[in-house]
Amino acid sequence: MTSRESKKIANAAPFFDETDIDKVVEDVRQILRSKKLVLGSYTKKFEEQFSKYIGTKYGVAVNSATAALEIVLKYCNVENSEVIVPANTFIACPNTVIYAGGKPVFVDMSKDSFCMDVDDLKRKISSKTKVVMLVHLGGLAEPAMEEIKEICEKKGVIIMEDGSHAHGATYRGRKVGSFGVGGCFSFFATKILPTGTGGMITTDDPSLQEFAEAYRHQGGLGGEGKIEVFNQFGYDSMMSEVTAAIGINQLSKLDEQIKIRIRIAEWYRKGLKRLSKVRPIPTFENSTNVYWRFITTLDEKIDRDMVRSTLRDKYNIDGGMLYPNLCHLQPIYRNLGHAEGECPVAEKIIKHQLTLPVNPYMNEDDVQYVVDSLYNIIETS
Repeated sequence: MTSRESKKIANAAPFFDETDIDKVVEDVRQILRSKKLVLGSYTKKFEEQFSKYIGTKYGVAVNSATAALEIVLKYCNVENSEVIVPANTFIACPNTVIYAGGKPVFVDMSKDSFCMDVDDLKRKISSKTKVVMLVHLGGLAEPAMEEIKEICEKKGVIIMEDGSHAHGATYRGRKVGSFGVGGCFSFFATKILPTGTGGMITTDDPSLQEFAEAYRHQGGLGGEGKIEVFNQFGYDSMMSEVTAAIGINQLSKLDEQIKIRIRIAEWYRKGLKRLSKVRPIPTFENSTNVYWRFITTLDEKIDRDMVRSTLRDKYNIDGGMLYPNLCHLQPIYRNLGHAEGECPVAEKIIKHQLTLPVNPYMNEDDVQYVVDSLYNIIETS
């Protein structure tokens, strides 16, 4: 293996330098000295800074995006109601609907954006629909935001957002996570803003903020002398102070990282012009893409799994997929009566979808190496 091939190009990597590490270590020292490991000053600071960045009045830190989604769904009281969920998303999205007592209804995806298909949404929204869950997939702010908002307003349906791939992405200049009743974000280790684990709810609704703060601590009222007073059911979904400290550090570098990711995407678009069998995700006039992954679609005659394995085994490149299986075709949802044919566009395209790595340590030579490797596999085979 050459020195070039010995350098792994990973899908994701946290954006730390030695100065960041020193700062986080000092923050951890301060946390340990304070003897306060949860619900302390670092959590409060992270909530305030992140919500300000998104453009909402409030932020509530939790231990995962799954917790964030479930809390917002509980607040919306979706029990015995339907919730529209994209078929092409992480399994936590429909799962949390069920945890909250609702029924997920899967909507097909746009072949261009990989986000929600508006025509299928129109077909599947009903009098039983309580919430539409927008997922800003792969780093792209939902391009059909305005149309979806109009549909939901006419039907009296609530919009919530999953921005787990799209920290900092904007629609018409406004950041995702500020459009619905609540925005839900993941800080998982592979995300654009990684803390290891963790999540956040962003909202302008003071009642949701109050509900979420109570729910994350077993439903406790909170406040001085009331931390153990419970007037509702909840769960243990608190973020640790150490996680919050890492989040504060990563948030300070988020805009810089987004610029790097957009530059990497531009290099990909330039390089991929010579690959006739690889179609990059288009750009959209009103929606920015912060490129959690660079999404491509391969020619139908290309064996996507062969390409992935060759990239990994021969070239040391993490070629990936958004999700290997659509939610409604997972065994657990097949057992609930879902089947092929519900979302035909997604079912067809997902077999040919390949994501290319985007991480903040990549340079133009790395991108060119990925493109050249793809060319060797696809165009010369």
